[in-house]
Amino acid sequence: MSAWVCLLCECATPTDHLYTFGARTVERCRRCGLEFLHPQPGPAELGALYDARYFASSASAAHGYERYEADEPNLRKTFRRRLRRLSTRISPSAPRRLLDVGCALGYSLAVAAESGWDAAGVEMSAWAAAEARRRFGLDVRRGSLSSVDFPPATFDLITLWDVLEHLADPREALRRCHELLKPNGHLALTTPNTAGLLRRVTGRRWVEYKIPEHLYFFDPTTIHTLLEKSGFHPLSIRSEGKYVGVAFLLKRLAEANPLLAPLRALATLPRLRRLSLYVNATNTMLVVARKA
Repeated sequence: MSAWVCLLCECATPTDHLYTFGARTVERCRRCGLEFLHPQPGPAELGALYDARYFASSASAAHGYERYEADEPNLRKTFRRRLRRLSTRISPSAPRRLLDVGCALGYSLAVAAESGWDAAGVEMSAWAAAEARRRFGLDVRRGSLSSVDFPPATFDLITLWDVLEHLADPREALRRCHELLKPNGHLALTTPNTAGLLRRVTGRRWVEYKIPEHLYFFDPTTIHTLLEKSGFHPLSIRSEGKYVGVAFLLKRLAEANPLLAPLRALATLPRLRRLSLYVNATNTMLVVARKA
């Protein structure tokens, strides 16, 4: 690329080419270090990604989730762990209202409701939003942050779990979150970390280079800057893990390194399919910020 008006530093500056994926490349702004996909998919292409097949993908290493519904117990455990940690920062006064952006099938909302939150969600996938409403009876609206009609200053906490990297304009999305939060409200998000060990070791084969699904790639510095420019005061940025099935983990390790191919056979054992563990591969950042 010769020049690019950077989402973060707003400068038309040359970029460094990092990796090529077919007709698209991952570029890095020379001034601020933000990584992004180029060219980015248009609205129609993005919208087509998030149908029911996204949650039961036959090629989940490149797109979507392999068995999202079957992984419900691990997802719930992950969301429950995160919410417990966040609750130490959030005022316990009632009522507490929470908005989960990109809520998928509503597992995080169900966990929040069980913990006493008045929880609502936004989900781009029409199928997933309908399933979340059907299963849990919660206020889940299909669309984007810009299209839903919540009044300003409605929520105490807004969460975006593995969402920001999917958005065509993450800065505008965070500004909308700022508008929807009450004074001193909190924002919590997870997003892949380009400065993590896994990215440094695997390079182009990094699992988060899911093209064209992921559009932006952050590190602690760029996410801190983005939050400040969007009206937030960052409180903490740290590495975060999640609960995963042992069989899934073995399969991913076998895909990442040919020398570990024998692990594929272990991943098929029924007993291992029932086991899970908490894994933190420094691949993901958990970011907490307060509305400034």
